[in-house]
Amino acid sequence: MQVDGQCHCGKITFEAEIDPEAVSVCHCTDCQTLTGSPFRVTAICTAADVKLTAGAPKVYGKRGDNGRMRFQHFCGDCGSPLFTSGEGEEADDWGIRWGSIRQRGALRPVRQIWCQSAAVWIDAVPLLPGRPQD
Repeated sequence: MQVDGQCHCGKITFEAEIDPEAVSVCHCTDCQTLTGSPFRVTAICTAADVKLTAGAPKVYGKRGDNGRMRFQHFCGDCGSPLFTSGEGEEADDWGIRWGSIRQRGALRPVRQIWCQSAAVWIDAVPLLPGRPQD
């Protein structure tokens, strides 16, 4: 599936080819901290699948609890998370952050990881009262 997207301020834009069956939710504490929310959604891909069309992200690296280095690619102006990538043998292991994809409404997660760190109330979200907009 061909997608495109950008950071919140529009300084960084991209195009990518992704598999809509490779979208996952991560409940790890790093994703919770980086997003300020209970989980992060990512479309898994390779480096060759992503083409920057404007701007260049800043990159921050941190070794996760599993020992793997993960690089976070984000806009240096607005802070929007855009991509993740690995190092060494996993350098081609990329992911596009769901919120940066314009076609995100067509991308439904197919799996969850790091479920042991999921917020204990996550299953109650569909039961909360809601409004279409506010």
